[in-house]
Amino acid sequence: MSTSFLAINFAYVISAALFIFGLKMLSSPATARRGNLVSAVGMLLAIVVTLFTQGLDYKWILVGVIIGTAVGLVAAYKVEMTSMPEMVALFNGFGGLASMLLAWAEYHQNPELSVFIGIVASLSAFIGGVTFSGSMVAFGKLSEMIPGKAVVFKGQHLINAGILLAVLAATVLFAANSEGLYGVFILIVIIALIFGVTSVIPIGGADMPVVISLLNSYSGLAACAAGFVIGNNILIVAGALVGASGIILTKIMCKAMNRSLANVLFSGFGATTAKSAGDGPQGEVKPATAEDVYCILEAASSVAFVPGYGLAVAQAQHVTRELGDLLEANGAEVLYAIHPVAGRMPGHMNVLLAEANVPYDQLIEMDDINPRMDSIDVCVVIGANDVVNPAALNDESSSIYGMPIIETHRAKTVIVLKRSMKPGFAGIENALFYGENTRMYFGDAKASIQALVAEFKSAD
Repeated sequence: MSTSFLAINFAYVISAALFIFGLKMLSSPATARRGNLVSAVGMLLAIVVTLFTQGLDYKWILVGVIIGTAVGLVAAYKVEMTSMPEMVALFNGFGGLASMLLAWAEYHQNPELSVFIGIVASLSAFIGGVTFSGSMVAFGKLSEMIPGKAVVFKGQHLINAGILLAVLAATVLFAANSEGLYGVFILIVIIALIFGVTSVIPIGGADMPVVISLLNSYSGLAACAAGFVIGNNILIVAGALVGASGIILTKIMCKAMNRSLANVLFSGFGATTAKSAGDGPQGEVKPATAEDVYCILEAASSVAFVPGYGLAVAQAQHVTRELGDLLEANGAEVLYAIHPVAGRMPGHMNVLLAEANVPYDQLIEMDDINPRMDSIDVCVVIGANDVVNPAALNDESSSIYGMPIIETHRAKTVIVLKRSMKPGFAGIENALFYGENTRMYFGDAKASIQALVAEFKSAD
């Protein structure tokens, strides 16, 4: 065993340790940034060591690095927080595409694969292709380039089952004798791209957080399989970590929605037509002005903000933090209630509030805030809809029935900031808006909160 081989694998062990420590640090908002940096250092080390130990054409690698760096810098600088879910979907998709192309390139260079390598090459190509095309559909739904609702079609489950059986047969055939079966490998790639579309397009927009975390897991599994194809240990480890963490996150998201993964993938949630205003919750909507809301907040001793996608759209996280500071100065306890699937991706609200430097100890998870809700003087719902809809608790006919929600309706007073009475991503009416203790504060969330900040400052 050569000294260089030992040095390479020692460097890979260090990289793997940095990945694991970084992933552990990501579990807490207080250490997440450092965890991201630690993992990035691990990846840099792995890439440098790999490049120095392979007989590669560095001029093309340098071209790729320059182009990728330029695109990444521009995208990261220009992307708005409302578009972050779409960006994550693109990252997942390109990761899957890279794994698919890597397996393809290895097979193209060496058509004589062992049975095991033939199997993992097929898996890398299939899972990578599904991740790429599925992520592009998710991107289209999130960016509203294609309808966000579930698009179901007759016999979709039979078609998808047939696709999986075809892939299984093609994989067995390819693995048994890869040489001379280039067309079978291409068929696997084509089927994978089709299956990515047919498996994601029937999923409604309300389930996109689950889909994003699942596709993230797929990208890791594809990378892990690609690592076996090219015999790279650190790619196997990194892919396994991403795949496992993505599955865990997917399970957490499903639990937060009180739905099984099979229910998310195969139920076509969101395909039904939303109830009309006449069929939905009935009652009187009680609008409020900035002066009304100021008077309510000024007298409150405890205030819980409940952020949703509307907060991201309005870019209102900074003024919300400013209002929170003013309420604290006025003697109120201020909390931020976070639902696991609020927004369009896992952790969306946490990222927004962290950007505004909201103290970590004020971010309260759903399971911790709900037992305290009866004692909260005022809940301020900013752009959230389905995650605070009481129908999830008491309307068995509702498509979100059984989904755990932040029970804002139990607070003494609820202030809902919305542009209009338009339903949320699930497309159903919200009974909270008609509650006796609810006041609707209509308008752009940022402008509305700025008006409240002005009221507090003018009173000083």
